[in-house]
Amino acid sequence: MRKTWVLAATLVLTPVGTAWADIPYGQPITGSATYYTDAGYGACGTQIDASTQLLAAAPASYWTTANPNNDPLCQGVSVQVSYQGRSVTVPVVDKCPTCDSTHIDLSAPAFAQLADTGLGNIPVTWSFVRS
Repeated sequence: MRKTWVLAATLVLTPVGTAWADIPYGQPITGSATYYTDAGYGACGTQIDASTQLLAAAPASYWTTANPNNDPLCQGVSVQVSYQGRSVTVPVVDKCPTCDSTHIDLSAPAFAQLADTGLGNIPVTWSFVRS
């Protein structure tokens, strides 16, 4: 009996820029927005202060790398969020681990451009845009 051994290997290379395809740019998402005021390092590895800066934390389901510092969301991606005729566009610099895929977490000043922070949670339409 003759044994045949087969060694198969698959190498998948992702050219620079193809990860952008995973981000649904320009596709409106109907969901909700909340706000946060944390300070420290955001998921993109930069210092943030969500109580004073205009920024956003994107839902964890859109992050695609083990090290979020290297994630495509940290490479010039913003979110445009609209509520009752008002709109704000802010960079994604953080991850929201508790947000479902339709929930965007804005910094307090970004949320305040849309509504009174006393509301806490508002229905919005938002989308990813290139910064």
